Amino acid sequence: MNRPRLFLVTPPEFAPGDMAEKLKLAFAGGDVACVLIYMPGAATKDIQAAASVLVPVIQEGGAAAIVYQDTQATGRCNADGVHVDTSLEDLKLAIESFQPERIVGSGGTKLKHDAMELAETGVDYIFFGKLDLAEKENAHAKTLTGAAWWAELFETPCVAMAGNTLDTLGEVAATGADFVALKDAVWQSGPEISATIAEANRILETYPFPEAD
Repeated sequence: MNRPRLFLVTPPEFAPGDMAEKLKLAFAGGDVACVLIYMPGAATKDIQAAASVLVPVIQEGGAAAIVYQDTQATGRCNADGVHVDTSLEDLKLAIESFQPERIVGSGGTKLKHDAMELAETGVDYIFFGKLDLAEKENAHAKTLTGAAWWAELFETPCVAMAGNTLDTLGEVAATGADFVALKDAVWQSGPEISATIAEANRILETYPFPEAD
């Protein structure tokens, strides 16, 4: 099993220029697979304005730029993909419009059956964890159990939302998730963003996965 890679989630509100500088610091710290531009409730024009600034920075950093929900902004800003969790119908429309050229992800489900139904659409990844919940020090128990169940049984890649400290990385990596999502643990580290990303990658590189025993 390959070690999980980092999947960063922006804060729900940010100044695009400031976030661009923070992202550059993040990429200077090491490997980042994806960045989700997460602006729930924002108007398309605001999402597009932010994405037009952030998408080039993310892509230059070697990561995939994913826009939350807004398919128009995704297309207009040449983002690498979109994350859709509003409804199964919306997800199917996004898949029809964007695949295979772009990534389409989904998640946020409470029931195993719902996650399986999402995967049947051909989605590129399933996200375990609620993006709109306040983060705690550790990952939520349902996130861990859901990701572990999924990683063991299904081929569709999964992302598991970690807590707001790097101490949570071990428990999330142990689920077998393909990606570990970080938000507050990175953006609240101030000028230490590069060091935080470097340390996160070090932990994920050295974590004793079960088959290594």
